[in-house]
Order: sequence, then C-alpha cells, then structure tokens
Amino acid sequence: MTGNTDDTRTRDLFEHQGKQAADRERPLADRMRPQRLDQFIGQEKAVGPGSLIASAIKNDRIFSMILWGPPGCGKTTLARIVADQTQCHFAHFSAVLSGVKDIRNVIDIAHEKRNFHGMRTILFVDEIHRFNKAQQDAFLHHVETGLITLIGATTENPSFEVIPALLSRCQVITLSAMTEPDMIILLKRALSDTENGLGGRGLDYSNEALAHIAALSDGDARAALNILEISAVHLSQKAIAGSPKMEISLADVETALQRKALSYDKSGEEHYNLISAFHKSLRGSDPDAALYWLGRMLSSGENPLYVARRMVRFASEDVGNADPAALTVTMAAMEAYRFLGSPEGDLCLAQAAAYLATAPKSNSIYMAYGEALQSIRQTGTLPVPMHIRNAPTKLMKDLGYGQNYKYAHDYKDAFVPQNHLPDKLQNRIFYTPTSRGYEKTIKERLDRWRALKKSED
Repeated sequence: MTGNTDDTRTRDLFEHQGKQAADRERPLADRMRPQRLDQFIGQEKAVGPGSLIASAIKNDRIFSMILWGPPGCGKTTLARIVADQTQCHFAHFSAVLSGVKDIRNVIDIAHEKRNFHGMRTILFVDEIHRFNKAQQDAFLHHVETGLITLIGATTENPSFEVIPALLSRCQVITLSAMTEPDMIILLKRALSDTENGLGGRGLDYSNEALAHIAALSDGDARAALNILEISAVHLSQKAIAGSPKMEISLADVETALQRKALSYDKSGEEHYNLISAFHKSLRGSDPDAALYWLGRMLSSGENPLYVARRMVRFASEDVGNADPAALTVTMAAMEAYRFLGSPEGDLCLAQAAAYLATAPKSNSIYMAYGEALQSIRQTGTLPVPMHIRNAPTKLMKDLGYGQNYKYAHDYKDAFVPQNHLPDKLQNRIFYTPTSRGYEKTIKERLDRWRALKKSED
C-alpha cells in the first residue's frame, strides 16, 4: 500500500515538474496574459469600471459579443478572462482551421456541459470574419437559444464580415491598439514579474530600448513581448559568453529585430521627425523626397502598416475630393502590403506615396469637418428639423414628423432647395471646395445648387 502511495506521489511530482517546464517553454506573450480584468492594461472604455463587460462579469450576465480591434490589442485575452471570471466552459475556435463539423462537436459538448453540469459555454471564435455564411449560420440558432454565448474576434469591420442575423444578436465591442505609454507599462511588468515574466533574472533595461520596442510594435502587445523576449535571450547569450552587462539596450533590440533601428531618443524625436518629413514631402508634391523618407523609415525598421495608416489619413486630410481615388489607392496599398508583407509589399506603399505626392491637393474636407465639430461644440444638440425627421408611426406623422419634405428625385436634376441643417444653422456653409482636381467639378455643382437655394430664401 505504501509502495503504491509512493508511486503516486512520484508520478504527481514528475507531472508537476513537467507542467512547470512546459509553462517555462510557453512564449512570454502567452505567459503574461492577464488573468483578471483589473490586470488588463489599457482599453479603459471597453473594460474599465462601469463598462458593459465589467458589469456583465460582476453580475454574471455575459452576453454575446464581437470584439473588433487590431492584432495584439487583447481580444483573445479578454475572452478568456470573461470565461474564467464567470466559471463558464470555454471553447476556443479558429475560423481558419475549423469547419461546420467542428462546430457541431462544440455544440454537442455545450449540450453535455449544460445538461449534466449546469455549466454555460462560451464559444470564442478567433478571426470570425473568415467564416462564410454557412458556417456562421451553423451556430446562429444556438446563440438565439442561449446554448452558447458567442464571443467573436475580428480585425475587420464586423458590419461587412458578420451576417446581419448574427450581428444583431451580438454587442460590438471596439478595442484600440495599445498606446505607447501603456505598452511601456506592459514591458516593465514583464521585466519585473518573477512568476510568469522575466523578473528575477537580474535583467535591467534602457528606457531607449523600451521606447523603441513600444514604437515599432505599433500597438501590438504580442509583438512587443516577442521582441522583448528575443532581446532578453540575446542578452543572456552575451552573459554566457562573458559579458558582465545585463541591461537590454537598443543594440540588443536591433539584434532581435535583425535590422538597424531609427536613432530613437527617450522622447522618440527622430521617429516623429521622419514621419513629419515624409508627410510634408507628400503635401509639398515632391515624390522624390517622399520616396526617400519612406525608404528611410522602412529600412530603419519602422512598422510599414503605421506608414500605411498615415498615408490613408493623408489621402483624406490633404488630398480629399481633389482626387477621391487617392483614398482607394492608399487603402489598396495597405491591403496589398498585408497580403504580401516585406519586401514585396514595400513597393505597393511606394506606389501609393508617389500617387499621393503627385495628386492635386485640398484640405477642404479637413477644414470643413473641423468647422462642423466646432459648431456642434458651440451650439450643442440642436433639434432635427421636423420635415427631415423619420415618421414610422401614425403618432409621429400626426405630430408633423416628415411633413413638407421634398423628395429630391421628384425634381429636375434630383435637386430641390430645402434646409437640412438645424434651424439655428440655416444657410451655414462648412465645405468650400477648391478649384483643383475633381473638386473643381464639385465646386461648380455646389455653386449652382447654393445659388438656387439662395434664390428660394
């Protein structure tokens, strides 16, 4: 009897040691996943005190949701926290690797958990935007009946990628990329955590190195922790070779990335200098300078998608309707880069940069939207004019909703003068197009319409 007990203890000891070894082998990004909501860094609006998710966990009333945000912002982690803190059965599902048959298996297990253990099932579907309509339809009924609580994760706009029937039964929770200050907090936590992180190894770090990791990770926590872990491994190898220095430096990060870093300082000044030079070269219609600064950034390790996003913004802010195709070109370049990666995708970004630099320029949309927001701040929530209100019920029609509205298509050239702004802002003009590019056509059209409207007043 004693022998059997000793054998059991020995087996348990080896299993425990094996589990500890396996845990040590897990990537740092996985080991550092928060286990509770109060450990979550950033995303205050989505998971902070008083948020929908915080209240749902507190009251144990979890609802189906779609987590929409960029890579590495915490979608999978948040789903696991929800399951752990509500004691639900958690089923992790990859839309890339799984099919309808796998969904049926999950549904069978969900029935078993509910019927025999009284346990709810949270089905986490990673990359739900990759599911086709038939696959999404396969678990729609079970979401409706409450057998499963669906948590979908997507980097794409769910309005376009999730079927309406399913989307209507889910709350969309928008997550944002981590800010650089939050990223630095995460990195420091990983360096000090002795249980799951790199703490207790005698590692120090330079603020310059952490700032560089945070900047290049572009809001992706997983990428930042991967870079930190590789940098720490490189430093450990140097220590074995006899180097007494145990500080993660910018040089260690450069080695981990296998590319030279921009000459970042503590404030990240050079990072902003280069993107500023690129932006101003585009605005100044200088394709040669734009391509040079683009090359400087990409060859120095800047995240190409960060540059792509800046160009998308530029297409609306500095080109606007002078060339509406600019936004299409930059969006296509960004998607092409996502598809190809570096170095092939770099050329797509270069093409977009040259297009933006040589496009006609207009900041009229930027200025007009700014003026509209300023007007809103000054005048508050002015009521919608009665004639352009929707009137779906008899009561609303009796109250005058929609009365005297003129349907534009019933008039010549599909235009009829009528006021669409709140009464207090009648005849207010925000958008003044230039005479450059396509905006010249828009300006001529608007001038004609505004003249007709003025003659009616």
